This record gives sequence, C-alpha cells and structure tokens, in this order.
Amino acid sequence: MVKLRLRERESINDAVKRFRKLVEHAGIKKEMRRREYYEKPSDEERRARRRAERRARINRLNGIS
Repeated sequence: MVKLRLRERESINDAVKRFRKLVEHAGIKKEMRRREYYEKPSDEERRARRRAERRARINRLNGIS
C-alpha cells in the first residue's frame, strides 16, 4: 500500500508527481496491467516458458554462458 502525506508548503502538482513515482516504484501499475484480464494458468506458463527461451537465445547469441 502506498501512503503519501502532503508536505508543508508542497503544491498539489508536486505531491501528484511524488505519488506517481511511489506507485511506479511499488509495481502497482504493472500488477494492475497483469490482472486486467484473466489468463488461464496454462497460457501463463506458456508465456513464461517462451520468455525464458527468448532470454536463453539472446544470451547464447551474445556469448553469455
């Protein structure tokens, strides 16, 4: 949970900027996008496996073992 207290003599615009940074840093936006639509567990596993294969292929091409 992100909490933000308005500082003394802080403008609303500055507080909103700070809030956005806190939300981004906490990963809330990423989590919201991930949960926006239901994804079957098999599709989620398939996506993770493809991501891992792509990562491994890139590492192989770059010569990283």
